[in-house]
Amino acid sequence: MRSPVHRCRDTERGRGQAGAASGMGSNCLQPEQRIPISKDVITASSASAMWFIKDACGIVCAVITWLLVVYAEFVVMFVMLLPAKDLTYSIINGIVFNFLAFLALASHLRAMCTDPGAVPKGNATREYIESLHLKPGQVVYKCPKCCSIKPDRAHHCSVCKRCIRKMDHHCPWVNNCVGENNQKYFVLFTMYIALVSLHCLVMVVFHFLYCFEDDWTKCSSFSPPATVILLILLCFEGLLFLIFTSVMFGTQVHSICTDETGIEQLKKEERRWAKKTKWMNMRAVFGHPFSFLWFSPFSTPDQGKAETYQYVV
Repeated sequence: MRSPVHRCRDTERGRGQAGAASGMGSNCLQPEQRIPISKDVITASSASAMWFIKDACGIVCAVITWLLVVYAEFVVMFVMLLPAKDLTYSIINGIVFNFLAFLALASHLRAMCTDPGAVPKGNATREYIESLHLKPGQVVYKCPKCCSIKPDRAHHCSVCKRCIRKMDHHCPWVNNCVGENNQKYFVLFTMYIALVSLHCLVMVVFHFLYCFEDDWTKCSSFSPPATVILLILLCFEGLLFLIFTSVMFGTQVHSICTDETGIEQLKKEERRWAKKTKWMNMRAVFGHPFSFLWFSPFSTPDQGKAETYQYVV
């Protein structure tokens, strides 16, 4: 539990506050004193055509992600499908695999290059605070790291160097934070990678069975040792990513349904926002109303009317 002195650090208060002599504890923000601010006001100066985090670790992880998908594409197409004698089998599995891989990479790109919900940097100026017309007793919290007015449910990311609205976590694999604006794309990325991995594993099993029944020299364009090594590596990659992305997908869906981000769960923060149904929470992330566009990384969620945020201590 933070002390009253810590809670009131880096704050601006309305003038003419009554009862200032009663002690520091009386100056702290009470729940009924939160300041509602339209989302349009928060995002007006932060909207940009392109968002990309210049983090060496994140860039390397993002490149590795794409290379692993390319490797899976190579093994699936040139080791398993093209040499197969059943043309129908090759065409159907080739279309399914490439379609899922395309959606996975598109989701990854959208999650990486979409502003996750960054609060305008350096907007905690006295002029801007005065334009909020604070009433006596009202308090706004200023992030000391990025010098921005911090809305409720926003957290500072040390990698992005910004305060992110409804920040769940920073993911190096997409080189970005997972926040209010790009959580849909991150969920789709984990879902499609899990499906691609599962599809790869099923095809590897069938290919091994086919090669055991037939001559190994006829079931692949590569030598038998090279074929076995390539398939084992693909199997290991598929199993690893299937487990990892399935867990992440389940965690993200649970977080959305409970309307509680990963950071809020980790810190066990007190719930100060209205409780909604699971379906309403899903629509808040994927858009109104439900449609097949929920599963498209090219569709920007229609979240309805502008939300209202609160600047709190």
